[in-house]
Amino acid sequence: MGQIVLMDEPLSNKIAAGEVVERPASVVKELVENAIDAGGTSIEVRLEEAGLSSIRVTDNGRGMDTEDALLCFSRHATSKIGNEHDLFRIRTLGFRGEALASIAAVSKVDMQTSDGESGGCRIRIEGTRLVEQEPAAYRKGTDITVSQLFFNTPARLKYMKTIQTELGHSIDYLNRAALSHPDIAFRLIHNGQEHLRTSGSGNLLKVISDIYGPGTARKMLAFSGESADYEVSGYCALPEITRASKNYMTVLVNGRWVKSYAITRAVIDAYHTYLPIGRYPIAVIDIKGDPYLTDVNVHPAKQQIRLSKEPELCALIRDAVRRAVSGAIGAPAAKPPKEARPQTEQTSLWHQQEREKRIVPQIGETVYRPAQLAPEAHTANRSSSGPETDAGSGLPFPSSDGGVMDHSFSRQPASQVIADPPAPEDVSVEGDSADIPLVQEERPEAVHSSKVPFGELEIVGQIHGTYIVAQSTDGFYLVDQHAAQERIKYEYFREKVKQADGNERQALIIPLTFHYPPDDMERIRELVDTLASVGVEMEEFGSRTFVVREHPAWFPAGSEEEIIDALVEQALTEKRTDIGKLLEETAILMSCKRSIKANHYLTRADMERLLHDLGQAESPYTCPHGRPVIIHFSTYEIEKMFKRVM
Repeated sequence: MGQIVLMDEPLSNKIAAGEVVERPASVVKELVENAIDAGGTSIEVRLEEAGLSSIRVTDNGRGMDTEDALLCFSRHATSKIGNEHDLFRIRTLGFRGEALASIAAVSKVDMQTSDGESGGCRIRIEGTRLVEQEPAAYRKGTDITVSQLFFNTPARLKYMKTIQTELGHSIDYLNRAALSHPDIAFRLIHNGQEHLRTSGSGNLLKVISDIYGPGTARKMLAFSGESADYEVSGYCALPEITRASKNYMTVLVNGRWVKSYAITRAVIDAYHTYLPIGRYPIAVIDIKGDPYLTDVNVHPAKQQIRLSKEPELCALIRDAVRRAVSGAIGAPAAKPPKEARPQTEQTSLWHQQEREKRIVPQIGETVYRPAQLAPEAHTANRSSSGPETDAGSGLPFPSSDGGVMDHSFSRQPASQVIADPPAPEDVSVEGDSADIPLVQEERPEAVHSSKVPFGELEIVGQIHGTYIVAQSTDGFYLVDQHAAQERIKYEYFREKVKQADGNERQALIIPLTFHYPPDDMERIRELVDTLASVGVEMEEFGSRTFVVREHPAWFPAGSEEEIIDALVEQALTEKRTDIGKLLEETAILMSCKRSIKANHYLTRADMERLLHDLGQAESPYTCPHGRPVIIHFSTYEIEKMFKRVM
């Protein structure tokens, strides 16, 4: 007798359900996608106990007559494709014909539907078994309720997470659905409380505001690009808006939310040097192309797809996002008429050489005097009631002696900023609290080969507004200006937070307000006590808002919101808060976000000051993330490259 037998339909449906229905959010996804494919313009989702008790989805789409309503719960029944050729040009979200059969196999389903022409019908199914069918008056559309999920597969039910976690997955999916279809009005209600509502106006930025809050929406940048095969568009956040997770990047392909490592990587690469390591942007990337270029039949969940010409698509996305971000960062507050780009310090260096006077220290070393900033550049960022701040940061730049140094970087031509040198005894750079001599009184007799002789470095120029070139008797050095200032500021902030008293609290006259997406709100409610244990008292204020009325006194002025956001993200990611780790991460985050970025042209004075402070750092050779700050090319290596020595 043969050992191979055919499984009956209920058993095969339960097995299929294991792939299609992982959790309540899977049911929400399948039902909402059916509603979208049916042409619904208004979709309401109601959940009880995160969907474990009940999931109800109501739409105003095309609906079904009685015959189709009965047939739709059969396995491999679909209205989306008719032959194998359709499989290569799929324009709908669903097409496999497995979802409703799989859902009905592990739950109890009650559906009312009407196509607007017949009278409508009501169908009840329990574990694939039809238990009731009757005519029912109903408007055009479908109302389907899934209850007692996994009632006949208790093993799966046992592995469900907490109510907040399961609800978070459903909210996350509805957020993506709303972003992919801004022309559809979505509403999500859980246990009688509304968590999401969009207008269906077709305005993507309005949907971003509904999900992430108006503050974030105001800092989103539109981008677009086009190639022979694809059109890309969407919104990406300014570099100052970051998250600790890649989950805030939404990739949409022909209206379908998908997960694509390559596309996510392209967006991150577009922010290269603009984001701290370990931080990611908020972005919505909408990709449109011929369905023939995509293969969505990879997995039953339909979130992994294959794209033709993926490298070209990634390059298109990277360039489009990069243009938007770099354009916003470099744009002036008021747009003056276009002028020729001013000559930079290094390109005019040779024309100024004859006019520059040299200072000859007592040991015979020749060192250029660092030029003073032009008055207008020097005072551009000076507060009338406080210390000077570095460009774009709002925070004082720490000097090597703990005072505050002016780093109001200027793009003024060299001819405008190089001043005549004073007498040798007056050589210094003015700081806010102390003068810092740049010509050292004593030069070490010998410098260890692994150490950089910062006191001997002579600025040559700058490459691409990113790398400083300096020379000494033993060769030349390339310095990453962003990494260098990161190291300087990191050591400054690290000492400041170490000195802080963790028990002191700062009461706020005006509370800080934090707006979070609905899925984060659910998880933060579980972590309120955890956050309170480290001094951050978060109080719920409205449906998607928390306020903070006091915080630890060590938070640096101007960075309170960033640090609280970092604390919340740490708690969401690790389910705990670690003050020691937070202090370290805070110092790194502040140093990175407040440092000079790439493509920022500096005067020679700025470069001299930066190298001087770098030389005073405890560990000047790497940034807080471990990247190199300075690279040395020895004279011997240079001569060997040019075949001067063998």
